[in-house]
Amino acid sequence: MKYVVCIPDGCADLPVPELDGATPLEVARTPVLDSLAARGQVGLAEVIPPGLPAGSDVGNMSIFGYDPTRYHTGRSPIEAAAMGLTLTPDQVAYRCNLVTVTDDGIMADFSGGHPDSGRAGEAIAALNTELGGEVSFYPGVQYRHTMIAPAEWADAVCIPPHELSDQPVVGPQGPAAPKLAALEEASRAVLAGFDLKANRIWLWGQGFQPDMPSFREMHGVDAGLVSAVDLVRGIGVLTGMAVADVPGATAWYDTNYEGKRDAALAGLAAGADLYVIHVEASDEAGHEGNVAEKVRCLENWDRRILAGLVDGLDRMGPWRLLLLPDHATPLSLRSHTSDPVPYLLVDSRTDGSGGVYTERGAEAAQVLPGHLLMTELLHGQW
Repeated sequence: MKYVVCIPDGCADLPVPELDGATPLEVARTPVLDSLAARGQVGLAEVIPPGLPAGSDVGNMSIFGYDPTRYHTGRSPIEAAAMGLTLTPDQVAYRCNLVTVTDDGIMADFSGGHPDSGRAGEAIAALNTELGGEVSFYPGVQYRHTMIAPAEWADAVCIPPHELSDQPVVGPQGPAAPKLAALEEASRAVLAGFDLKANRIWLWGQGFQPDMPSFREMHGVDAGLVSAVDLVRGIGVLTGMAVADVPGATAWYDTNYEGKRDAALAGLAAGADLYVIHVEASDEAGHEGNVAEKVRCLENWDRRILAGLVDGLDRMGPWRLLLLPDHATPLSLRSHTSDPVPYLLVDSRTDGSGGVYTERGAEAAQVLPGHLLMTELLHGQW
């Protein structure tokens, strides 16, 4: 038996006025997904437990079968793991966004214009040279980077920048706030020397390195994953999963969909029992409020991943598939919500109760804790 987990990041939504009150899932042309839903089981999952932030760190940890209320320590230490960084007990990791803030203090772009990773890396290196010492900066992908600081810097409340889109910025609060605010302000002068739309850094998502059992210890199978996002890759690193590198895989609309599909099929053919395929594009469209692009992302999933994925799995033998987002990213809000999201379970050997994979298609279902879905995929009777 082979298992696949598909994560179209942030694809769940609210009714969209531009779509006559429908959602992107309802209007996107997705014949393969529709066929899978008709033979599978559609339900609702609470991937964001009460009291935890509605972020991809929490949501993906749930999908991977790890209860976030037990294992979540923060977003940035997961990303740090993907970058090959190991934190000592006296260190804390912060996410370091490159952002664009207007002169009158409005968060114009939490992604700093989606800079090229190479140019962004040069800017982060300069930040480390000019502002490093007690802290250290490490380059990541596009606008997503990491800062490592002493443990006493951890005590701060920082709002994720994507929650402030087109709103007045709200700086950090708490004992460590003055140090963080000073770094953010000092970054302006450093970034002014680069041809970037980003004009400052934003520090948030801090935490200490989590202690997580391996995926095999947790679930009894060998697993791999493919994603362009350090946050998702970091969960794989922390849990001993095989993490694939795919040329052209980005965390943007232009990602290599086919390459991710083929990496999963190759990993399964090489002996992995389970493979996770994660695509960020639909989440980015939600944050931008880009209705057409969010619909297009879902259609790309169907045409460029699911179609060939199902054919490839059929050639290997029996298989099971789980598909769901790690959270909702409504176009109207341009931010994450903690609302339950629709999930789909399919077993190639059986016909399920049949359904429609949309928000409304799942609204009558009983809500299942998200971290239980992995066990349901591997061992459930449905």
